[in-house]
Amino acid sequence: MGRLLALVDGSTYSESVCDHAAWAAKRRGSGVTVVHVIGHRQGAKSDLSGNIGLGARTALLEELAELDAAKAKLAQKRGRAILDDAKARIEAAGVEDVQVRLRTGDLLESLAELEAEHDMVIIGKRGEAADFAKLHLGSNIERVVRASTLPTLVCSRAFQPIARFMLAFDDGPSSLKAVDYLSQSKVFPGLACNLLMVGRGTTTEQRAFEGAATVLEDAGYEVNAQLLRGEPEKVITDQINDGAADVLIMGAYGHSRIRSLIIGSTTTEMVRGCQVPLLLFR
Repeated sequence: MGRLLALVDGSTYSESVCDHAAWAAKRRGSGVTVVHVIGHRQGAKSDLSGNIGLGARTALLEELAELDAAKAKLAQKRGRAILDDAKARIEAAGVEDVQVRLRTGDLLESLAELEAEHDMVIIGKRGEAADFAKLHLGSNIERVVRASTLPTLVCSRAFQPIARFMLAFDDGPSSLKAVDYLSQSKVFPGLACNLLMVGRGTTTEQRAFEGAATVLEDAGYEVNAQLLRGEPEKVITDQINDGAADVLIMGAYGHSRIRSLIIGSTTTEMVRGCQVPLLLFR
């Protein structure tokens, strides 16, 4: 069993990421690696010489270089402080094995390097620049979910006790992957399981749905199964808003980015509209 990989950026959602990581780690008895990535804009030096007219003094160029160095140093200090706070919060929740990693560069490159040691990614729903923008998602969520081979837990603003989960099943490859994950998971056993499929009620859908329910029941879950008709986004959101689950589990981004741009994305709508964490599978 791998470790949990928690991504923090110092935003309001970072506390939620830490709390969800602690919850999952305690249930499965694993360690947590907390990662903060300093982006190129935060930590890298910038070449401003092109903005200076002819005849500018060398001293000014040196001053700009010193300013870049100071910004990079400050970003490093801030990153270490974010990681120290995150480590302390997770340890205070009862997790002993907490490691921290400070990286500079692209988030996805860092994620690719760390994936082999981990089996779940935990990230906040919104990032540092979007704490209070309800309709704006963190810019890294879709990038992480599309790029990672690991299930990704997208955390809501604050951690709430988790007693039940809902699996939104559609018989797609990522949805089947979620069923397989749950059948072997050490995080979710003991929680109430709601299995929901929104479709046309065809024979094929019914068989796939019943098969998923059987796998989960054989794994020890008490399954409450519903096959409903309607628009998936609306039906699932209504169920969640009615208190059907504390965590929503579903397949993510089944279409290309271009198609999602044209017809919209169920995943994006669910992440935006649901007030509970989502565990997403690709």
